[in-house]
Amino acid sequence: MKKRTIWIIAIIMGLSFLALLFLQLRYIDAMVRMKKEQFDESVNTALYQASRNLELNETLRYLEKDVNETERKSLKQDTTSMYQEYDNRAGMPAHQNPGIGKSGAIYSSFELKTMAVKPSSMPKAVILKNDKNYISDATKSLQEIVKNRYIYQKALLDEVVYNLLYTASDKPLKERINFKILDQDLKTELINNGVNIPYHFTVTTQDGREEYRCPDYTDEGKEYSYSQILFRNDPSNNLGVVNVHFPDINSYIFSSIRFAIPSILFTVVMIIMFIFTVIVVFRQKKYSEIKNDFINNMTHELKTPISSISLAAQMLNDEAVTKSPTMMKHLGGVINDESKRLRFLVEKVLQMSMFDKKKVTFKKKELNLNELVETVANTFTLRVEHTGGHIKTILKAVYPMIYVDEMHFTNVIFNLLDNAVKYKQPDKSLELTIRTWNNKERLFFSVKDNGMGIKKENLKKIFEKFYRVHTGNVHDVKGFGLGLAYVKNIVHQHKGEISVKSERNEGTTFIISLPIIKN
Repeated sequence: MKKRTIWIIAIIMGLSFLALLFLQLRYIDAMVRMKKEQFDESVNTALYQASRNLELNETLRYLEKDVNETERKSLKQDTTSMYQEYDNRAGMPAHQNPGIGKSGAIYSSFELKTMAVKPSSMPKAVILKNDKNYISDATKSLQEIVKNRYIYQKALLDEVVYNLLYTASDKPLKERINFKILDQDLKTELINNGVNIPYHFTVTTQDGREEYRCPDYTDEGKEYSYSQILFRNDPSNNLGVVNVHFPDINSYIFSSIRFAIPSILFTVVMIIMFIFTVIVVFRQKKYSEIKNDFINNMTHELKTPISSISLAAQMLNDEAVTKSPTMMKHLGGVINDESKRLRFLVEKVLQMSMFDKKKVTFKKKELNLNELVETVANTFTLRVEHTGGHIKTILKAVYPMIYVDEMHFTNVIFNLLDNAVKYKQPDKSLELTIRTWNNKERLFFSVKDNGMGIKKENLKKIFEKFYRVHTGNVHDVKGFGLGLAYVKNIVHQHKGEISVKSERNEGTTFIISLPIIKN
C-alpha cells in the first residue's frame, strides 16, 4: 500500500474518532448544564418557600398573640346584657358568669359567638336570599351578627398587620427567627424539591453582618452559593438574607453523567490504539523499505567476493596457471582475502541478530583504554596513510582502566575509524584525531574526522539498524548500515554512553563515555 493511501485512511479515521469524542463531550456538557439549571431552580424554589414559611409563622405567632389579648379585653369590656343575650341563645342561665357554660367550661368571646349563631345549622338560602317576603326578623338578626363578626375579625387582622409593620420589623433578626425551625424548613423544602444533599447556611443582615452560622459550617463549595431575602416587605435596613451552599454540589451534578464516563474512556483508548496502530504501520513500512534496501546492499556486497572466489577457482582449472607457483600463490591469497571479507560481512549480520535475541555473552576483563586505542590506531595507520591522510592520538586519560570485552570493544573503535575513512571528502586529505580524557567519574574517548559530515536531520537516525545516509536511492559507500547500530549496542551493554556532533562538510566527532576503575 502506498504511503499516501495510508495517510488518507489514517486522517479520515482520526477525524472520525475526534468527531465522536467531541460529540460525546458536548453531550456531557449539555447534561451538566441542564442538571445545574435544574438544581438552581430547585434550590431557589426551596429557599423562597422556606422564607415564606418563616413569614407565615411570624404572622401566625402575632395573630395568636393579638387574638388572645383581644379576647381578654373583650371579656372584661362586654356588657352583661350582651352576654345574657348570648347565654339565652346558647341555652345558658342568665345568672351564669360571662364566658362560662353550663358544664363550667370557659369560652372565649369568639367561641361564644359561634355557639350563639351556629352558622353550620343555618341554611345558605337564609343568608343569601334578599327577597323581603322570605326574610324574617330572626334572619335579619343573624345577618347583623355575621356583619358584626366580619367587622370584628377585619379589625383584628388590621391590628395584627399594624403590629407586624411597626413592631416586628423593628426587632433584631435573632429575636424574629427561630434558626432551628428555619434549618428544618430548609431541609424539608430541599427534599420536597428533589435536593437531598448536605448543605451549610448562614443568616446575615442586608449590609452583610452575620447573625447566625450553622454548627458544621465550612467554606467548601462556597463558589456555588444561593441566597434568599427574608421579610422582603420590611424596610430595607431591616431585611435579612439566608445564604446556602452545598459542599458536595460537584459530586451531585456529575453523578448524573457517570454512565457516560466509560464511553469517553473507551473512545480515548480507541484513539490511543489507533495512533499506535498508525505508528506501527508506518514503522513496518519503513522497516520494509530498509529491509529491501538492506537486501539490495547485501546482494551487492556479497556478489563481489563471491565473484572473485569464483574467478580464482576457474583460473585454477587452467593447467598453465597451475604450473606457475607465483600465480598459484596470488590466487590463494585472493581466495583467502575474499573468504575473510565474506565471513566478516556474514558475522556482522549474525552479531546484530544475536543482540536482538539477547543471546550475546561477553568475556569482560580489565583493559587500559590508552593502550587499546594506540594498538588499533597503529593497525589502522597504513590504511589512513594509503588515502593520503594522517591519524593522530592524544591520550590524556589519567585513569584509563576499563572493564570491557576486548574483542567487541576493539570492533567498536575499528568501526568508528572505518566510517571516518569511508566518508572522507574526496578532495581533502583525511585528518583523524583519537583522544582520551577523564573526569571524576567517567572515562571519555572520542574519534574526530574532517570528512563529509552528517546533516542534522540524519543525526538521530544513524544509530538505527540498516540506516545509511544516502543521496536519493544511490548510496555513496558500500555497507549494510549495521556498524553504528553495533557500536551503540556494545557501548550500552558496557554501561556507557555515546553521542555525536557533526557539521556538514566540516567533519564528525563521536564521543564515548565509560565507567572507570580507579583502583
